[in-house]
Amino acid sequence: MGLSVLRRKQPPSRLPEGVRIYAIGDVHGRADLLDQVLTRIDGHLAAHPVDRPIQVLVGDYIDRGPNSREVLDRLIERAGSSKMVLLKGNHETFVLEFLRDPSMLQSWGQMGGLETLMSYGVTPSLDADAQTQKELAIALQATLPKSHLTLLEGLRSSFSCGGFFFAHAGVRPGVPLAEQRDADLLWIRDEFLRYEGKFDKIIVHGHTPVRVVDMRPNRINIDTGAYATGKLTCIVIERNEVEVL
Repeated sequence: MGLSVLRRKQPPSRLPEGVRIYAIGDVHGRADLLDQVLTRIDGHLAAHPVDRPIQVLVGDYIDRGPNSREVLDRLIERAGSSKMVLLKGNHETFVLEFLRDPSMLQSWGQMGGLETLMSYGVTPSLDADAQTQKELAIALQATLPKSHLTLLEGLRSSFSCGGFFFAHAGVRPGVPLAEQRDADLLWIRDEFLRYEGKFDKIIVHGHTPVRVVDMRPNRINIDTGAYATGKLTCIVIERNEVEVL
């Protein structure tokens, strides 16, 4: 259960004493990989106890992979016994949008939504007409557990602790972290990824897949494309050190 140590020493990238954060990248329907990561976290905690462990997931729990429903089940169960911070990804917005407006099935389907519908036992069609789209939305509404709907509706867009700020996609440069818009926290890419200046805190994010954890002076990308690569990343942050679990 080795750790690849990648350290940050400069302030303000530091957590309060006694706090350890396990930050997990985009899951995208890979319940099998999520189970493996949670098992590794449990093993690490057993070997290295800490007063305040916090597990932070940066969103995109559903779509693309085959087990979106199972992923949400795992997260709900885990949240009953562990301190969890579940952030909203752009993919989490699609379910609620589809229930309100079934016509967006075509765009959602191209983003991996068909796999999510199938995980709930709903048989989709990408070329469904308007009536079929409504029927699929009704079928999903009927089979979507209330606990899943509550989870999706209650996800937060960001989380800040010590010298670290967590968001799904990133932040808009030049805008104070407390004033970031949801649209940027969930969707931003180039303006954020190309920015080399300092933010008020180290930004930990996903959204844009990379081959390995991308550690920069101002941000850390932990989305390693789990649904396609079979590699779900978890980093461990404690004091001013960052390790890959």
